[in-house]
Amino acid sequence: MIKLIALYRKPADVAAFDAHYDEIHTPLVRRYPGLQKLEITRITGAPLGEARFHMMAEMYFPEQGSDGCALASAEGKAVARDLMSFAADVVTVFYGDVQN
Repeated sequence: MIKLIALYRKPADVAAFDAHYDEIHTPLVRRYPGLQKLEITRITGAPLGEARFHMMAEMYFPEQGSDGCALASAEGKAVARDLMSFAADVVTVFYGDVQN
């Protein structure tokens, strides 16, 4: 299983970010072809001091390559356009290989 991870630093306007993420971005992400699971984690703190991050989204796909098809799809392009419209300055996106 492959995981696409989006890690978000704290945005300048947390309320506006959260509203856009919940009302617009998440419904777009849920349309990814082949998406098996979506986990969204709101960061609530850190063991030492304040957390630098606000949120993490983990999108699970069955195998390497299926994520690429999802990203290249019309739905994936809509997700990318939307992401860049509201979070380009606070997001880092990367892959992970799920180990059990």
